[in-house]
Amino acid sequence: MARPQTSRGAATPPTERDACPCGGRSFDDCCARYLERGDIAPTAEALMRSRYTAFVRHDAAYLLDTWAARTRPATLDFDDAPQWLGLQIKAHRQSDETHAEVEFVARYKVGGRAHRLHERSRFERSDDGRWHYLDGDLFD
Repeated sequence: MARPQTSRGAATPPTERDACPCGGRSFDDCCARYLERGDIAPTAEALMRSRYTAFVRHDAAYLLDTWAARTRPATLDFDDAPQWLGLQIKAHRQSDETHAEVEFVARYKVGGRAHRLHERSRFERSDDGRWHYLDGDLFD
C-alpha cells in the first residue's frame, strides 16, 4: 500500500482488545500475530491487511520489512500521516506460487475531509515463503 500525500493528522494505535483496524477480529486475534509475534502472513491478502494495520499503528519497521527490497523506500515518515478509517478488500488473485494482487479501498481523513485510496497492489513471495509488497496501481 502506497502512502497518500497528506496534511497533519495522527492516528491512535489500537489496544490488543480493540477491533483490528483491518476489519478482522480483535487486534490480538488478527494482525498482532504478524506485527508483534513475527508470524508469516500466509497469503498476500493477509499481508495487505497487516500492512494496513501497520500504517494505522505507524509501524515503520514492519512496513519496511514487508516491502520488496527493489521498491522499498529508505525510510517512512509518519509526520503527515492521515487518520485511517477503514479497509475494504475488493479482490485477491494469486496468479502463481510467487505472485499475487490485492485490490482494496482504504478510507482516510485529512484535514477533516474524507478520502479513498483505491489501489491494486502487487505482491511477491520470496524463497523463504514471505510475501512482500512490490508496488501498486491507483484507480481514479
